[in-house]
Amino acid sequence: MKILMVLTSHDELGSTGLKTGFWLEELAAPYYAFKDAGAEVVLASPKGGQPPLDPKSNEPSFQTDLTRRFEADAQALAQLAATVRLDSVSQADFDTVFYPGGHGPLWDLAEDRHSIALIESFVAAGKPVALVCHAPGVLRHVKAADGRALVAGKKVTGFTNTEEEAVGLTKVVPFLVEDELIAQGGLYAKGADWASYVVTDGLLVTGQNPSSSAETAKVLLGRL
Repeated sequence: MKILMVLTSHDELGSTGLKTGFWLEELAAPYYAFKDAGAEVVLASPKGGQPPLDPKSNEPSFQTDLTRRFEADAQALAQLAATVRLDSVSQADFDTVFYPGGHGPLWDLAEDRHSIALIESFVAAGKPVALVCHAPGVLRHVKAADGRALVAGKKVTGFTNTEEEAVGLTKVVPFLVEDELIAQGGLYAKGADWASYVVTDGLLVTGQNPSSSAETAKVLLGRL
């Protein structure tokens, strides 16, 4: 079993002067779900190399046993420091793809033609695709075989408008994940803010927030 994980390369939080990137728990929890299940994991990002970590995600209040395990794992850290370029990977080499969130993907992966084509090729090959938190936003330009938005008519979830409001970034992000999924015809659903909530529809597995990371990975493994 070979799993691709796609991380953001974007580190600027709009015009705030603050840094963003990927959210650590959303990498660490799925990473170990996959590794502990015996999967080979490959990390990729648009620019390759070390992707930016959202510094907030490594604050004590957001650390978990799995983030601490990742931070102490020399092999995992070396792999993270040397992500492969997204334009060099092929769907044919993997069983599935998982997109961790963080705010970064809203700026780069949502508009990245290689990411869009990659997701479309996974779906066309009948392979499941999973995305968590802000990462479902990268589906905004992804099309199904019939030319409609991939999420149109499908049950999806992602970071809620109220969760975005709670972190004070409603006016900073380029778009709101909840609004965008609905605008693309998705049958958006959500659970309580900050609680784990995962939905599946066909080949699509989406999780609402950081707390949903482990469950999203577990559901994806079940699909394989």
